[in-house]
Amino acid sequence: MILIIDFGSQYNQLIARRVREHEVYCEIEPPGISIDAIKELAPEGIILSGGPASIYAKGAPRVDRKIFSLGVPILGICYGMQYMMETLGGKVIGSKKREYGFAELNIKEQSGIFAGVGTATTCWMSHGDSVGALPEGFVTTAFTDNTPVAAAQDASRRFYGLQFHPEVAHTKEGKKILSNFLFDICRCEKSWSMKSFIEYSLDDIRAQVGKEKVILGLSGGVDSSVAAVLLNKAVGRQLTCVFVDNGVLRAGEAARVIEMFKKHLQINLRFARAGKTFLQKLKGVTDPERKRKIIGRTFIDIFDKEARKIKGVKFLAQGTLYPDLIESRSAFGGPSAVIKSHHNVGGLPKTMKLKLIEPLKHLFKDEVRLLGKELGLPDDVIWRQPFPGPGLAIRIIGEVNTQRLNVLRKADTILWEEIRAANLYYGLWQSFTILLPLKSVGIMGDQRTYENIVAIRAVTSDDAMTADWARLPHELLARVSNRIINEVRGINRVVYDISSKPPSTIEWE
Repeated sequence: MILIIDFGSQYNQLIARRVREHEVYCEIEPPGISIDAIKELAPEGIILSGGPASIYAKGAPRVDRKIFSLGVPILGICYGMQYMMETLGGKVIGSKKREYGFAELNIKEQSGIFAGVGTATTCWMSHGDSVGALPEGFVTTAFTDNTPVAAAQDASRRFYGLQFHPEVAHTKEGKKILSNFLFDICRCEKSWSMKSFIEYSLDDIRAQVGKEKVILGLSGGVDSSVAAVLLNKAVGRQLTCVFVDNGVLRAGEAARVIEMFKKHLQINLRFARAGKTFLQKLKGVTDPERKRKIIGRTFIDIFDKEARKIKGVKFLAQGTLYPDLIESRSAFGGPSAVIKSHHNVGGLPKTMKLKLIEPLKHLFKDEVRLLGKELGLPDDVIWRQPFPGPGLAIRIIGEVNTQRLNVLRKADTILWEEIRAANLYYGLWQSFTILLPLKSVGIMGDQRTYENIVAIRAVTSDDAMTADWARLPHELLARVSNRIINEVRGINRVVYDISSKPPSTIEWE
C-alpha cells in the first residue's frame, strides 16, 4: 500500500484516486500520525501532499521527520516537496511571482520518476514559495521558466520532489509520472480490485462480527445499499436493515426501498416511520449545520430504540465513504478545512451500546459502484444519483416544514421525470431542486403573485470532489420551468444554478 500524508491540499483525495486507478491500495492520514503507526501500516511508499500553508508559517503542518529514515521511497508534491527539502537541509524561498495554472515543464533527467516522459511537457502549478537550495544528495530534474527547481531527486535514497501536481488532469503526463513512482520506484503490485476487496471484507466483517447481530441504516442510496448487500453476503440473517422515514425523503422513496430490499433482495428489513419526530426537532431551525446535527442525532436515537427491539444486536453498520471521513478531517486532527459535517461520521454517543462497523469507509463513490456491480446489484441502484443523508432538509433553505416539503417534492419529481424522459439521468452526477427562502413578483392569470423561487441544480462529476454545472438543453429547462410553475402551487419563478465545485459545493447547504 501507499501512504498519503494530508498536508491540506484540495487535491489530496485526487492523489488517492489516481493511485487506486493504478490498482494499488492507498490510505490518507493526517500529518499527526505517529511514526509507530506508519511502521504498522508498512507502506511500500509515502506521498506527501500539497497544502495551502507556507512551510515557514506558524502552525504549518509537519509530519515526523523520522519518515525519512524508514528506507521507503517518498514523493513530495508541492508543499510536500518543500517540506522534504527544508527538513533535509535545503532552503525554501518566497517566489517573486506566484505560479498558478499551466506551465511548460522541461525535463533534465529522463530516468527514475521521469522515465518515458518527454523532454518538454505541460504541467499544472499552484504555489507561491519554491525551492531555493537543494539538500545534499539532491539534483534538479525539471524546471519551468518561473521555477528553476520544478522537480528534484535523490535517487540513492529514492526521494523525489515535484513542485507541480501530477495528479490533476491538466498535467499531461501525470499518470505516467505516478506510475513510475508506484511500480518502478516503490515496486508495488497491482492487487487492488473490487474482487480482492470483497474477499478481504468478507473475512474482516466475519472476524469482527462473529456470531453477533448487526443493524444497518438503509436509505436506499448507493452507499447503504451496497453496504447492506456486502454485509448480507458476509453474515446473512445476522443482519437486520432498518429504513427510517425521516420525513425529508423524496416522493415515493419509502415504497421503492421496501420493494427492492424486502421483496427483491430478501434482506431482513424493518421500517421506522419517524417523520413527525424529525420535523418537530427541525422546527424553527435555519442553520444548515444545526439541521445536519439534529438529523444525525435523531437518526441515531431512533436507531438506538430500534436496536433495543432486536434481541442480541451488538453492531451498527453504516455506509460511510472515504470522502466523508476526509471532509470531516477536523474530527481526526488533520489540516484539511471542514466544508460540512457528515451525520454518519464521528462515532456513536456514549449512551449507545452498539459498536460501529463501516465496511466501505476506505472506498470512493466510483469504487462503491464497482463493488455494487461485482455484488450483483441492479444498475438502477448502482447508478442512482447521490442523495444526502439529511435529505430535502438541506435543499430547503431556511426552515423545514410540511408545506415547504410538499412544494419541493412536487418540483423535484417534475425535474426527475423530465431528466429521465430526456435520457440524461445516468449522465449526470446529481440533479435536483432547491426551495429558496425568497419570494418574487409574478403574473399568473392576469393577477399579481408573490410566490416562492425554486432553483435547479444539475452537475457532472466523476467522484464529487470536483463538479461542473451541466449544460442541459434549453428546451429541457424550458419544459421543466413551465411544468413547475404551472403544476406546483406556490412557485412562480425557476432559476438555474451555473456554479462549479469549487468554489461552490454541489448541495446548497
